[in-house]
Amino acid sequence: MIREKCTVHLPNYSEARPVAEIVQTASQYESRIFLISGDKKINAKSIMGMMSLSLCNEEEIEVEAEGPDEQNAVHAIIGYMSPVA
Repeated sequence: MIREKCTVHLPNYSEARPVAEIVQTASQYESRIFLISGDKKINAKSIMGMMSLSLCNEEEIEVEAEGPDEQNAVHAIIGYMSPVA
């Protein structure tokens, strides 16, 4: 299992599209993937769970994954949520 912190930097995060993109990205991996914000730990492959997370830009979260492709999964999620300018 690996866990890495990142800061959310997405335009218009209140819209559903970025949430759907995160779920689609997470679903490409075999590993179990979770986003952790405060006391919430949400399955990144669950659209309803991700919608309930209500992330905000500039919020610091953790991405956790466990499985055979966990490193790639975490980096893909972080790469989407915190793109390099």
